[in-house]
Formats: sequence, structure tokens, C-alpha cells
Amino acid sequence: MDWFTAPEYWLSRLVFQRALAAVYLVAFLTAALQFRALMGERGMLPVPRFVARAPFRQAPSLFQLHYSDRFFAACAWTGCAVSAGLAAGVDSLLPLWGAMLLWVVPWVLYLSIVNVGQTWYSFGWESLLLEVGFLAVFLGNDEVAPPIVVLFLLRWILFRVEFGAGLIKMRGDACWRSLTCLDYHHETQPMPGPLSWFFHHLPRPLHRVEVAANHVTQLGVPVLLFTPQPIASAAAALMVVTQLWLVLSGNFSWLNWITIVLALSAIEFPADPPSVPDAPLWYEVVVLAVAALLAFLSYHPVVNMISRRQVMNRSFDPLHLVNTYGAFGSVSRVRYEVVVEGTLDDTPRATSDWREYEFKGKPGDPRRWPRQFAPYHLRLDWLMWFAALSPAYAGAWFGALVERLLENDRDTLKLLRRSPFPPDTPPRFVRARLFRYRYTTWQELRETGACWERTYVREYLPPTRLDTPMRRG
Repeated sequence: MDWFTAPEYWLSRLVFQRALAAVYLVAFLTAALQFRALMGERGMLPVPRFVARAPFRQAPSLFQLHYSDRFFAACAWTGCAVSAGLAAGVDSLLPLWGAMLLWVVPWVLYLSIVNVGQTWYSFGWESLLLEVGFLAVFLGNDEVAPPIVVLFLLRWILFRVEFGAGLIKMRGDACWRSLTCLDYHHETQPMPGPLSWFFHHLPRPLHRVEVAANHVTQLGVPVLLFTPQPIASAAAALMVVTQLWLVLSGNFSWLNWITIVLALSAIEFPADPPSVPDAPLWYEVVVLAVAALLAFLSYHPVVNMISRRQVMNRSFDPLHLVNTYGAFGSVSRVRYEVVVEGTLDDTPRATSDWREYEFKGKPGDPRRWPRQFAPYHLRLDWLMWFAALSPAYAGAWFGALVERLLENDRDTLKLLRRSPFPPDTPPRFVRARLFRYRYTTWQELRETGACWERTYVREYLPPTRLDTPMRRG
């Protein structure tokens, strides 16, 4: 039926699907390479312990039925393989129903991971990938033109991502209203990138322009997604440019990239559509039924979005079908970092040979320039940023991290850039100290070569060994 499909968006669908599959691939690769230390059988937050207390209806997952590290690895690497196949266009070689089933596979596998991921998978982009991935199942392949209702629902997600983020800023930290948040953000964001130092040192009037432009892009431009073309395409293209700016200024996992993928689905690329038959009746019925379900589930996210007590990054159903989003409702003015150190000395003293563990992404050595990791997600590094904000954020896992460092646990050390101890010689004691970090000035950078300057604040964890009780302050 002509009213059901939009043939002119066939190239938009193709670009969207291939790009989404690439994001899926990164997500599964992140899981495959990090899960053992984070939530494996001997991980810091083991999945078996979690599923023993979380019922299936609360956290539906394949791992509720069975868990072993080998099974998790099989699921993660299967997700990688299927995602790579989808990125290569395997779904276009299958019948419509087969393509839909193939898109179901990464969604089910990643849902299973997220729902047992606990703190490690508590970020908004996990739910965003699942919500977008669920809709991708019903977008069709080369046998049918893209369904209008699914294209609309993709724009609905993009609207909620941007508009929700804009509202949480205006309702949150006063610096967003005074246009001063970027005086601090590039220095205090969770994981700076290689250009973040330069962004921080841009002239303050330019920071004001950046914040004002952000408000326009997040509060005004999203409304234009629902206007006729070419206005909708222009609005989506502006969002892409904004997200690329954020990609350059920090490491936000695949949050920016999945938002770009969503925006690409709203752009009408100039290309003649191929001739395809009308969509089969069963497909139309399924798509319309799913659309009705998602419209019904949108009630709570919409109520949250317009509420003065708006919350960020919350799922209202265990399948993460419709969620609420937002970021940086508040901005830290000062950056703190937890520095973890170990010593081989039998008796820990201030004068002992304390050696610092180096993390891959989070700031440590003041002379080490930040790297670009996004869209790959360094989960431990991100949680270390939260731990520095308050020990309460680290209560569930930090003690387990220290225990594994005291054991020289191989899987845990793989999460780090470098351990200061040989594999066969674990430290006798591990401690953690809290430091204040600030970017150096241009002059300090030239004189010292360091991009950070750090100042000791207080003890975070006293010297601890395996046979002494853990306590955190």
C-alpha cells in the first residue's frame, strides 16, 4: 500500500542499517573483551550471584537460564559475527522474514548482556542501542520499501534523545542557563579525549556560543524532524554535525555515534529508489501492532520528559523498548581522580616504594596525553570517574577490584594499560589516594610537557592486603 511505505528512504534505510550493525559490533566486542573481569564467574560483580537474586521477569536474559564464562563468550562473539554480517549486508540476501529474524539475534543477545550487566551496563547508551535495535527488526530489507511508521518511530527516539537532554540541562545546573558550563565540562567530563585540552582552552566567549548552540540544537531543532523535507533532513544533518563536535571533544562510548545513526535515518538521500512489490499483509500487520505497542509504552517516558522532576537514562520496561534519555544535568567544577598504587614492602609506610597502576583511558600520569577510545567503551575507567565523585558509587565493586589487583588477576590486569608488578610477583599491599586534577595552562604545557597538574586531597583506601578487612572512606 502506498500509505504504508516510503520508497524514497531506501538509501536512508541502507545507511542506517549498516551503521547500526557497526555500533552493535563495537558493543559486542566490548563485552567479549571485558566481561570476565567485570562480571564473569570470578568477576567483580559475578552474573551467577546477580541472577540468583533477580527474577527473570525483572531482568529477562538468556543467562537466567544458564551461565558460564564460556557461554557468555559464545554469545558475545556470536553477536560480533552476526553484527559483522549485517554490516556487510547479509540481510539483503535473505527473504523478508529471514532478515527480520537475523536482526532479532543481536537484539536478544545484547538485551541478555545488559540485563545482567549491573553497574557496568547502567549507561543510557545501552538502552538506546536496544531501543533502536528493536525497531531495526521491523525496518525490512530489499524486498520492501521502508515502512513510514518505523521511520517515524526512529525520529521519535531521536527527538526524545535530544529534547530530553536539552530539558534536563535547562532544569538542572544553573551553568547551562548562564551559558558557563563549558568553562568546566571539557576538564571534568568522565573521559577526556586527545583534543579535550584544546577545547577547554578555547576563549570563554566561544564557550558561551557553544552552550547557546547546544540549547538550540537540543530544544529547537528536534521539532523540525517532523516537518516536510528538506527541512527535516537539514535538522537531522545539523544534529550530525553537533554530535561530531562532541566526538572530537571527548570519549562518550557510542552515545554520539548511535545518535548520528538515528539522524541518518531521517535524511532523505538523493537517489532513485528501486522498484519493489507492495509489502505483504502479514508484515504490515506486525509493523502496525509493534507501532501501537511502542506508542502505548511511550506514556511514561513522555510524562517523565515533561515533569519538573525529570530523571535521566531510565528504562520503564525490562525489554528497554521505550526509555528516557539525557546527559550532564549537572556539571562538576572540579575533577577528582582515584589513583591506585601497590607496594612489595612487607610493612606499608609513606616512604615505601608505591607504584601506580595505569588505566587505559582515565587520567593518571600527568604527562600522559588522553587517547581516543570511543566508540569503544572502557567500562572500568568510566566507573572510576564515578568512584572519584563519591565512594558510594564504588561500594559494590571497588573492594573486589583491589582484591584482584592483590592477586595479580590476569583478566583484571587486561583492563589496565600497565601493571607495575611482574605477573608472578603480586603486590603485598594496595592503596588508593584521591587527587584533584586540572588542565595545565599553555605555559605550563610548554615548560613541563604535562597536560595535567594534580594535587593530593586525601586517602581513599588505606593500605590493604588480602588478609585484612576492606574499608573505604
